[in-house]
Amino acid sequence: MTRAPALFVSHGSPMFALQPGQLGPRLRRLGTGLEGVRAVLVVSPHWQSRGVRVMTTPRPATVHDFGGFAPELYQLQYPAAGAPAIANDAIGLLAAAGFDVAADAARGYDHGAWVPLRHLLPGADLPVFQVSMPHDLDTAGAMRLGAALAPLREQGVLIVGSGSLTHNLHEFRRDIRDPEYAQQFASWVDEAVLAGDAASLLDYRRRAPQAQRAHPTEEHYLPLLVALGASHGGETPLRIPGGITDGVLSMDSFGWGLPASAGSGLAEAA
Repeated sequence: MTRAPALFVSHGSPMFALQPGQLGPRLRRLGTGLEGVRAVLVVSPHWQSRGVRVMTTPRPATVHDFGGFAPELYQLQYPAAGAPAIANDAIGLLAAAGFDVAADAARGYDHGAWVPLRHLLPGADLPVFQVSMPHDLDTAGAMRLGAALAPLREQGVLIVGSGSLTHNLHEFRRDIRDPEYAQQFASWVDEAVLAGDAASLLDYRRRAPQAQRAHPTEEHYLPLLVALGASHGGETPLRIPGGITDGVLSMDSFGWGLPASAGSGLAEAA
């Protein structure tokens, strides 16, 4: 079986579901080229828990876990089936890696999962399950979480860390005097990812320009490290450009283990 990729996807605002911008068409093009993927695992900051919880729900609901957006957003559904058997494999791997882990048979898809998947896999024809982020997760723990889940890629499970490359909601859709700070931070992360500089990405709080402002809290950055932790040595990372939306939200995303043709395909989707 072909090893499935690992992705970090910036999901930005829930309105990304209706406003695809630059990233939506690129994710759609990327999804059409995925071969041998039999299920999708998503780690999202919108499911945090005590310890790690793994969704074993057979038919997860689409959860509209946000407020104040366009009414049509609340009508959207992502009717993918769950993946209880593979989820149980994930539980075993996490337990073996020393995580406090348990199943959750009632959890639905939060918007960190279903919003980007509407672009990546619009047919909702692959089973999807989520793994939560512990409340006390740090950068090293996020890498360790991804590494524990990495063997699932050999079973055809696409691992998606869904977050946001920048995430300052205090500045969301406001007239900010210097919004270019978000691009400064995003450019630094782009360079570090493409250089394979895991040490800098782990220590981004001290090393990256504008890190505290780009991420007043860490939960939307950590899925990048989950995806990096799930990557394998020798895999060339691919940047998936997403631009800046809502003034200060970088939508840049990354993939590991993608087919060689993916780069040209993403350029055509621009």
